[in-house]
Amino acid sequence: MLDLNSLATFVKVVDTASFSAAARQLGMPISTVSRKVAELEKQLGARLLERSTRRLRLTHTGTEILEEARKSLEISENVESIIARQNTETRGMLRLSAPPSIAESVLTPLVTEFQKSCPQVRVHILVTERFVDHIAEGIDLAFRVGVLKDSSLVAIKLLRYRHQLVASPAYMDTIKAPKKPPDLLRCRLLAFSQWAPQTDWVFSKGARNERITFKPHLAMNDFSGLASSLASAAGIGDLPPIVSPHLLRQNKLVEVMPSWRFQAVDLSVVHLSNRYISRPVSQFKEFVTDMVSTLFDQLPA
Repeated sequence: MLDLNSLATFVKVVDTASFSAAARQLGMPISTVSRKVAELEKQLGARLLERSTRRLRLTHTGTEILEEARKSLEISENVESIIARQNTETRGMLRLSAPPSIAESVLTPLVTEFQKSCPQVRVHILVTERFVDHIAEGIDLAFRVGVLKDSSLVAIKLLRYRHQLVASPAYMDTIKAPKKPPDLLRCRLLAFSQWAPQTDWVFSKGARNERITFKPHLAMNDFSGLASSLASAAGIGDLPPIVSPHLLRQNKLVEVMPSWRFQAVDLSVVHLSNRYISRPVSQFKEFVTDMVSTLFDQLPA
């Protein structure tokens, strides 16, 4: 009988296109991964992978075996899922990815509360602005802001909001308050940016749209850091209302030109559509969907 562990190792190597990446995700030495694949090939009497120093390529037999291996592993996982559902205690690993802008105000409180109800679930979080590779990096769920273009992902919209143009009352006392977007060009402007030399802001007021282009007085790829700078009277900038919302509640920041608005964006949680969802993942997804709206007062949209 074929060893399901060897089949699973073979599938992981193919999915990650790397013996070393597969070893990291499986938590075993590369030599063990290589040995398990070699033993599977010996047992089958056929080569499954063509190896080179730079890449792996499935053989014709390997392609056929891969499809059947996936089916076998899915059956095995479904059987294990049935047993797991009989157990009232959810346990296992949950791997999440999220942009820095929501790590503190959204993800941390949600994960903390979730682990109170499911203390046997271990959570690993990758905080990054880039789009992650769910398969290669072993991500179960990713939080995304904005338009989702990957059709292979299942997305659940959690929140909809628009950024707000804000500044501290102390800074506003030092300038003539801007009335329309071009007036901002005479102010110190702070912007979220990743090494771009200039920034564009697009505003809407009814049916009117206006764009301004500027070189920020301070640019940073972290909204929490920008929030602190804005509260310290560094200038005017845009913030998502889910980042440091206490600053507006405590009047440490005020909205500037509230009649001119940024376009609304969506916060979603996504996962691969063709993957079995473990109990920790499904429960966390349900928990997040129910609880995320309770973290904030009414959000500007």
